[in-house]
Amino acid sequence: MKSLGRWMGHTIGAALLAVSATVAGAILNPGAAEAQVAYGSYVGIGVGVGLTNDQNTGQGAGVQGLIAGRYRFLEMPISVRGQAFIFGDNFAFVPTVSYDVPLNWNTDVYVGAGVSFTGGGDSPSVVGNKTSFVLQPGIDHMFPNSNLVAFGNAIFAFDAYRDGGNMAISVQGGMGIQF
Repeated sequence: MKSLGRWMGHTIGAALLAVSATVAGAILNPGAAEAQVAYGSYVGIGVGVGLTNDQNTGQGAGVQGLIAGRYRFLEMPISVRGQAFIFGDNFAFVPTVSYDVPLNWNTDVYVGAGVSFTGGGDSPSVVGNKTSFVLQPGIDHMFPNSNLVAFGNAIFAFDAYRDGGNMAISVQGGMGIQF
């Protein structure tokens, strides 16, 4: 059993090393990434699901409506993104700047950084109830021969709860229209 655990640890480590090398190569040589960019600024709707709670009040996990947008700079693998969480106990807006890595002509993955702003109520949104720094990994897929985009991401909001101070984690997904 020890050898199985050791093998799994080596396999996972090798996979993480391969992913790190791929991302590092894209960062060091962005010209290669531009050759296969998945085009598309978009606006869309979806749903956000909170996975964590404030450790003191037990509030935070839940479901909220989502309005999302992306503006893609065509000369660089950089996008500006925004997500507004609505129809819950508290409103939140999360703007981020992302580095986009194309997987093929229609799909790219990204990692973004930004800030989560909340509506100020005591009840937390899916990203907390306190202004906080966020990291946002995600994926966008543009459907061929249409203007439709499927998007999905996670938000890790650090020190996001006023009472508990712990991290808020949420996942989002939805459909959008390219412009």
